[in-house]
Amino acid sequence: MTHTGNTRPADGEARATRRRRLQRLLRYVPLVAPVLLWAVPCWVLLYTGQRWPVPVTLAGTVLFALALIGMPLAMTRGHGRRQRDRAAIVGDTLLGVGWVMFTWSVLLGVPLRLVLTVAGVGDGQGRARIVTWAALGVTSVLLAWGYGEARRVPRVRRVDVQLPRLGAGLDGVRVVLITDTHYGPLDRARWSARVCETVNSLEADLVCHTGDIADGTAERRRAQAAPLGTVRATRARVYVTGNHEYYSEAQGWVDLMDELGWEPLRNRHLLLERGGDTLVVAGVDDVTAESSGLAGHRAHLAGALDGADPDLPVLLLAHQPKFVDRAAAGGVDLQLSGHTHGGQIWPFHHLVRIDQPTVAGLSRHGSRTLLYTSRGTGFWGPPFRVFAPSEITLLVLRSPRPSS
Repeated sequence: MTHTGNTRPADGEARATRRRRLQRLLRYVPLVAPVLLWAVPCWVLLYTGQRWPVPVTLAGTVLFALALIGMPLAMTRGHGRRQRDRAAIVGDTLLGVGWVMFTWSVLLGVPLRLVLTVAGVGDGQGRARIVTWAALGVTSVLLAWGYGEARRVPRVRRVDVQLPRLGAGLDGVRVVLITDTHYGPLDRARWSARVCETVNSLEADLVCHTGDIADGTAERRRAQAAPLGTVRATRARVYVTGNHEYYSEAQGWVDLMDELGWEPLRNRHLLLERGGDTLVVAGVDDVTAESSGLAGHRAHLAGALDGADPDLPVLLLAHQPKFVDRAAAGGVDLQLSGHTHGGQIWPFHHLVRIDQPTVAGLSRHGSRTLLYTSRGTGFWGPPFRVFAPSEITLLVLRSPRPSS
C-alpha cells in the first residue's frame, strides 16, 4: 500500500513570514523561557490555594528556584566554550523536566479544577491539592516513559513510496533512513552499535544519514559514531550534513564519515542502477552551511544535479524539510529529511511547524515532489521523547510499472 500523507501546496511566502516571526520570538527565549518553565509550575503547584505547611511550601520554592538558576548555568557550562558533558547532562535534563512540568501544570491546572468544582469534589484547598498531585503524577510518568523512549533502539517504520517516474527495474528498492543521531554528552556507543545492527537486518540497497550526527566535534564523539562504519548496503551508504555539524567543525564530520565508508553527498549525486533503470541519488549541504563561514559549504541543488539526466527520477537528501520548496522547483521526486524530531517532547511540535512545512511523515509538495520527514533516530538535548517516537525508516520505492 502506498502512503501519501497530507497534501499541501508549497507556500514559500507564508513560511518565510512564519520564520521571521519565529526568529523575532527566539531573541527573547533565553531570557523568558527559564522563568516561565519554573515560575509557572511553582505558582500552580504551591501557591494557588493548596495551603501546604510552611516547610513544604518553602522547600518546594527553594527547589524551583534552584532549578531556575541551575538550568541556564549548567547549559551554558555544558554547551558553551567549556563543553563540560556532565554539566550539559544536568542542564539538558532540567530543561526536559521543566518543559514537561510546565506543560502539564498548565494543561491540568484550570480544566481539572473546573471539573472537580462542577463535580462538587472537596473544598478549594482539596481541589488545589488534587491538581498538584495529578500534575506531579503525570509529569513523573511521562518523564520515566519518555526517558525509556529516548534511550531505546528505535522501532522500524516501513513506508511504501510510489514514484511515477521510477523504472520497473527499480521497483522494490529498499532505502533505509537514519538521521539526527545526536551523539552527545550521554555516551551512547552501545546504543549506536545496536542501531547499526537493526539497520543491517533490513538488507537495504541504500542507507542514508541526513545529518545531525552529533553534538560535538568528530574527534570528541568518534567512539559513539564508529559503529556507523559497520552499516551494510548492497549499493551505497550516503550522508549529508545537518545544522549541528556546523556548530562542531563540519568538515571533520565529513572526513570521518568518508573514513567510515560513507559517501558524503556534498552538492553532488551518484547513480543507483538496477534492472536496466537508474535512480539519481543526490545530496546537499544543510541550509545553514553558507552562513557557517566554511569555504565551499552551501546548499546548492543545481550543483547536486549537475550532469544528471533530467528524465531520470531523483532522490534527494536534505537535512531540513524546508528545503522542499527548492526541491519541488528543481523537479525532485522524493526528498528525505530529518531535523524536526517530530517535536521530541509534546507539544513542542507546534513551534516546529512555524519553521518547517512538515513535522513527520510523507507529504506532497507541488505536482511531483514527495517529502519524507523522519522523527529522527536519536534525541537532542533533553533525554526524553514524549509522544514523538524515534524511528529507523525503511522506505520501499515502488514503480507504477512493477516488473513481472
